[in-house]
Amino acid sequence: MKKADMELYTDYLLSTFGATTATGLSAMVEGEVSHDRITRLLSQEEYTSKDLWRQVKPMVRSIESDEGVLIFDDTIQEKTWTDESELICWHHDHCSGRTVKGINLLNAVYHSQGATIPVAFELVKKPIQYCDLASKRVRRKSEKTKNELMREMIEACLRNDLKFLFVLLDSWFSSAENFDFITDKERHFIAALKDNRLVALTEADRKQKRFTRVDELDFPEQTAVQGWLKGYAKPVLLVRQVFKNKDGSTGILHLACSDLTGDHDAITTTYKKRWQVEVFHKSLKSNANLAKSPTQTVRTQGNHVFMSIYATFKLECLSIKNKMNPFALRLKLLINASRTAFAELQRWQTAA
Repeated sequence: MKKADMELYTDYLLSTFGATTATGLSAMVEGEVSHDRITRLLSQEEYTSKDLWRQVKPMVRSIESDEGVLIFDDTIQEKTWTDESELICWHHDHCSGRTVKGINLLNAVYHSQGATIPVAFELVKKPIQYCDLASKRVRRKSEKTKNELMREMIEACLRNDLKFLFVLLDSWFSSAENFDFITDKERHFIAALKDNRLVALTEADRKQKRFTRVDELDFPEQTAVQGWLKGYAKPVLLVRQVFKNKDGSTGILHLACSDLTGDHDAITTTYKKRWQVEVFHKSLKSNANLAKSPTQTVRTQGNHVFMSIYATFKLECLSIKNKMNPFALRLKLLINASRTAFAELQRWQTAA
């Protein structure tokens, strides 16, 4: 990896506001770096989660603490008009409830002392093609599920001696297999549950297989009650959190926590940190030009995603140093760019 070229490319991602191309970068630096050099940067080797860890490790070590949390979530960057491949293909978007064409990216971010740092990522590729007998269409599938990829990422974080006690998950990753994996590693989880998740509030009910939907349970708010999830042998603390949506409607979130020493306030306060991964994904798409690369091959497309993740990390570091959120920093760049363009336009008009 050529560090100088990587720094240049990621600075370009943060400072440009249109399509990000090798020729565009070369023009920005007035030809001091050729477009072929940037093309080679994106095509010669594949950048992986290990490369990301090498870049972010010093920053992580400076902010990590025992109160740090590891947060997992995936996001889809739609690429409707790009040719289909094992990387750019059809994925179910569980947020919108529909199938979309694009890049599916699974991220692990570490949140500690107010900073949110990406520490691992995986591109969800679907190289296996098969015929769906029901629809008689060719479809794709992955060699590993997102749950399997997540467990491998947790293993990598543990090998890297990352300090964290809790893993925060949404309902997509709230499987008994994941819960067992996390607790077997002597870590705890706080996970959202789907409304139809079956639970029992007593050991006797569990043994008699008398389970109730979690959204039909009658237990008071502001409390944590012990219960058992169907298919998961260990007890958990269950919490019901009622909140207001932006449109004024009321939402209800059910959480399960493996730490039986916690209480309602501790569990809900910790789980609120999961929102940081959503902020990270928004910054990745809005501030680091994730979608604006015309790269054509699986390797160059994947490497552009890596560069966007690293660029988002660099912006987070600047945000901490300047005590401004990343979106305000990028807006400041846009305003300064507009001022420069406006001044240049005035100069041309005066000269004419």
